[in-house]
Amino acid sequence: MSTHHLFATRASRMKASEIRELLKLLDQPGIISFAGGIPDPALFPVEGFANAFQVALGVDQQAQSLQYSVSEGYVPLREWIAEHMRQIGVECDIDNVLITSGSQQALDYLGKLYLSPGDTALVGWPTYLGALAAFNAYEPRFDRISINGNRGAAEYRSGAGEGAVKFAYLSPDFANPTGETVDLRGREALLDLAEELDCAIIEDGAYQALRYEGEAIPPILSLELARKGSLESCRTIYCGSFSKTLSPGLRVGWVVAAKPIISQLVLMKQAADLHSATINQMAVYQVARASFDTHIPMLRNVYGVRRDAMLAALEEYMPKEVQWTKPEGGMFVWITLPSGMDGADLLSRALETVKVAFVPGQAFFPDETGANTIRLSFSNSDEDTIREGIRRLGEVLCR
Repeated sequence: MSTHHLFATRASRMKASEIRELLKLLDQPGIISFAGGIPDPALFPVEGFANAFQVALGVDQQAQSLQYSVSEGYVPLREWIAEHMRQIGVECDIDNVLITSGSQQALDYLGKLYLSPGDTALVGWPTYLGALAAFNAYEPRFDRISINGNRGAAEYRSGAGEGAVKFAYLSPDFANPTGETVDLRGREALLDLAEELDCAIIEDGAYQALRYEGEAIPPILSLELARKGSLESCRTIYCGSFSKTLSPGLRVGWVVAAKPIISQLVLMKQAADLHSATINQMAVYQVARASFDTHIPMLRNVYGVRRDAMLAALEEYMPKEVQWTKPEGGMFVWITLPSGMDGADLLSRALETVKVAFVPGQAFFPDETGANTIRLSFSNSDEDTIREGIRRLGEVLCR
């Protein structure tokens, strides 16, 4: 007997991730995949984690590593994160830090915390698919952030109808899916807009450490802190992650925000999963403390070369009607195909004829526009594979 008729209304808004479904197809032999935005497993600090887990399971620590723990997270790791945040311009202490099971969990919690049905979430157009999935369950409407455009607070409010504009979500550094970065002027403008709207800002810093060229731009939270003098007065919430730098499989992320916000998120954590895996937090702490400062430059060198290889190959093999972004960091290049071309159709043809995979862009748009866009990831392929994959894709586009 089916119980579907008993589901909450929010269940109808939950959709399978197109990326997760696509990854199931990639076990075919010979596929060159630019689809998953995933780190190269060959670059994981495996030896460091092996040693860290051995220490965590030793006689001195096993009673802690295998036991229940506090919802806020492992104290030494929170202390390390607080110091890391200070280094990028955010003065905070451990009471401003919550450990989450990846930053994806943080997005879900923040959607739950802020969104009532009919409220508005401001997002990029396109934006991170996982954020749309996390927020969508709480039945919001989505509106487009226009940071350097001419839309003012009054227009956003009028578009919100009976609901309220609750937050603006963005990944300001090397965004997923576009690879684009919000400049300093844009970050300041967003802070101004949030003040006018009296809404929060959710700053997704998943790729912040992966810069390959250009000068680092202060996080939005850092800029707001400079304005207001205290983190407790800030409306920006910073979400960080070790998934793109150390390991995605351990599912360790964090939130930095004013203490009242952290307190509310802790209550959600207690209701959801009590706490993130203690042993994973301990292992991440040991590896971050021992090698984060040397591991990140290595990642930048490797991924930077791969980005350059993809941009060079696109220049060589793409038809002149195709356009693409030129990211300063991160893992993605965003492709705009000629008007009228469909990315999903191109994927089907590319898989069938030349065994190249990527992500069609339409899924990243809340209104399901953008059919003539695709996302390519360069992080998990070497330079020769990137060149060959782009050559093959260019062949399909030229047919």
